[in-house]
Amino acid sequence: MLGILYVIPMFVSGGLIPTYMVIRHVGLMNNPLVMIVPFSVSCYDIIVARTFFKQSIPDSLWEAAQIDGASTFRFFIRIVLPLSKAIVAVIGLWKAVGIWNSWFNALIYLQDEAYQPIQLLLRQILITNQQASAATVGALGEELKQLAEMMKYSAIVVSTLPIMLVYPFLQKYFNKGVLIGSVKG
Repeated sequence: MLGILYVIPMFVSGGLIPTYMVIRHVGLMNNPLVMIVPFSVSCYDIIVARTFFKQSIPDSLWEAAQIDGASTFRFFIRIVLPLSKAIVAVIGLWKAVGIWNSWFNALIYLQDEAYQPIQLLLRQILITNQQASAATVGALGEELKQLAEMMKYSAIVVSTLPIMLVYPFLQKYFNKGVLIGSVKG
C-alpha cells in the first residue's frame, strides 16, 4: 500500500502552475535555493533507495540496534548511512547532474541575472548565434557562422566540465549502487 503512494506522484504531478504558486508562497522566488530545495527529492529516488536498503541491510542489524536501545533515527544515521555510501553517491550524482542541467526552472523562478546558472547563458548564446547566422550572408556571414559554432561548442564543453570532473570520484560507487538499488522483478 505504501508503494502505491510513491508511484502515483511519479505519473500524476501537480504541474507547473501549482508548483509556481507553492514556490512563490514559500518565498523561494528569485532565490538560488529554488534550484535545489523543491526538486531534490523524487519518488523514483525513494524507491531505489528503499530497495537498496532492503537488499543490503540485514534485519539482524536493526534487531541488534533495538536491543542496544538505538532509536530508528539513530540506527539510520549511525548504521544504515555508513553502509549505504554507494546509493547515496548514485542518487547524489543523479541529482547533481539534473540540477546542473536544469535551465527551465531557472528561467521560470530566477529573474535576477546574478543567480542564473550557466545553462541559461548557454541557451542565450545558442539562440543569439542561431539568429545571427540566419540573418547574415556572404563571406562575412560564413565567418560569423564558424565563429558562432566555435562559441557554441566551447560553451557546451565549459558547461559539462564540472560534472566530468566529479564523475570519476563517484564512479566506483555508481555500478554497485545502481545494480543493488535497482528494482528487480
